[in-house]
Amino acid sequence: MSKRNQLIFLLGIFIVTAVLHLSVRFFSLTIDPVILLVSRWASLCGVIGYGVYKKTLTTWILISMLIGIEVGHDAPAFALNLQVLSKIFLKMIKTIIAPLLFGTLVVGIAGHSNLKQVGRMGWKSILYFEVVTTIALFIGLLAINFSQAGAGIDSTNVTAGEIPQVAEQGWKDIVLHIFPENIAKSVVEGQVLQIVVFSILFGIGLAMLSEEKKRPMLNFAESLSETMFKFTNIIMYFAPVGVGAAIAYTVGHMGIGILVNLFYLLATLYVALILFLLVVLFPIALIIKLPIKKFIRAIAEPVSIAFATTSSEAALPKAMLAMEKFGVPRKIVAFVMPTGYSFNLDGTTLYLSLASIFVAQAAGIHLDIGQQLLIVFTLMLTSKGVAGVPRASLVILLGTVTSFGLPVWPVFIILGIDELMDMARTAVNVIGNCLATVVIAKWEGEFDKAVDVE
Repeated sequence: MSKRNQLIFLLGIFIVTAVLHLSVRFFSLTIDPVILLVSRWASLCGVIGYGVYKKTLTTWILISMLIGIEVGHDAPAFALNLQVLSKIFLKMIKTIIAPLLFGTLVVGIAGHSNLKQVGRMGWKSILYFEVVTTIALFIGLLAINFSQAGAGIDSTNVTAGEIPQVAEQGWKDIVLHIFPENIAKSVVEGQVLQIVVFSILFGIGLAMLSEEKKRPMLNFAESLSETMFKFTNIIMYFAPVGVGAAIAYTVGHMGIGILVNLFYLLATLYVALILFLLVVLFPIALIIKLPIKKFIRAIAEPVSIAFATTSSEAALPKAMLAMEKFGVPRKIVAFVMPTGYSFNLDGTTLYLSLASIFVAQAAGIHLDIGQQLLIVFTLMLTSKGVAGVPRASLVILLGTVTSFGLPVWPVFIILGIDELMDMARTAVNVIGNCLATVVIAKWEGEFDKAVDVE
C-alpha cells in the first residue's frame, strides 16, 4: 500500500471511530461498548502500522501518546502502575543535564576565549527574555478577562487537595538562588541556573590560563560533552515508553471526564497559548527569516517529550542537540537554552497571570486594572525564580494569591487539572527557548546560513 493510500485508510478508520463515539455522547445512540473498544484499538493498530512504516522517533513518541491515552482510559488501575516507567525516563534524563551543561559551556567559553561575546550574549538574552515573557503575561491577563472562566464557580463542590508548602521569596532570595554555594548540592537538587553560573565562571577561569595548562581540561570538557550527546541518543530510544507511560498515568489518575468538567478553564489557557505562539513567536520567526518547516521538524521530538512528561528538563538535552543540528553554534545553545529555563518560561508566565485572575474571579472579587497590572508586575519578578522547584508554577501562584489577600480555595480547582495545563505550558516553554537560541545566534551573526536553504 502506498503512503498516500495508507494515510487515507488511517483517516477513514479515525473518522468511523470518531463518529461512533460522538453519536454515543451527543445523540444518545446505543452502541455496544465492545464495538467502541474494538474501533479504538483498530485505529491504534493502524497508527502502529504507520509507525513501523515511518520509522522515526518523533512518530513513535506521538503514537505512544495515543496508546497511553487509550490504556489510561481502558485500564486505569494498570495505567497507574506505569508511572514507574516514566520516572525511570525522567531520572535518566536528569543524569545528563549537569555534565552536558558543564561540558558544552566550558568548551563554548574557554575553547574560543571570547569573553566579550559571553557578556554580549548575556545582555541580549536577558533583554529578549524579559520582552517576550512580559508580553506573555499580558496575553494571559487579556485571555482570562475575556473568557471570565472563573466567574460563577460554586465553592461548595471544591474538595481539598495536597498543595505544596509555599516559602515566601523576596528579590534578595531570588538573586541569591542564582549563585551556587556547593556545586555538588546544585547538581543533586537539579538547580540548572546555578550549574550554568558555575560552568560559566569555570569556563572564564579556564580561558585565562596558558594553552599548556588549559588544553587538558578543555579536551576533557569536549569529550564529556560529546559523550553526553551520545548518551542522550541512547536514552531517547526509551522515550516512547517513558512518554506513553506518563500519558497513561495522567489519564488513569485523572480520567478523561475532567476535561469536560473544567473545559472552559483549560480552553482559555490553550487558546491563550496558541494566541501567544501566533502573535508573538511566529512574527519573531518571520522577522529573523526562520525556516519554519525545518524548525518545526527540529523541535517536534523535544516538544512532544515536554508535553507528555510535563518536564522541561526532560526535553532539554534533546532540544540542545536539535538546535545544534539546526544550525545554532553549540556555545550559543549551551548558554541561551539553560539560561532560558529560568528567565524565558513563556508558557509558565502566561499561565501565572491567567491563573491569578481566575482565582479572583472564582472568589467573586473584582480587581480593577491597576490591581491586575500590579499582579502582573509582581509576577514579572517572582516568575524568574521558579527554576528547579517541583510544581514551581503552583508554588509561585500560591505565593502571589496569598500576598494579594485572595482566597486559596480556587487553587484547588486548578490543582485538579494542573497536569493537563502543565502539558501545554511546558511545551510552549520549550518552543520559546528553542526559538530564543536562533534569535541570539542570528543577532550574533553566527547562525548557519546553509540551514536556511530548503
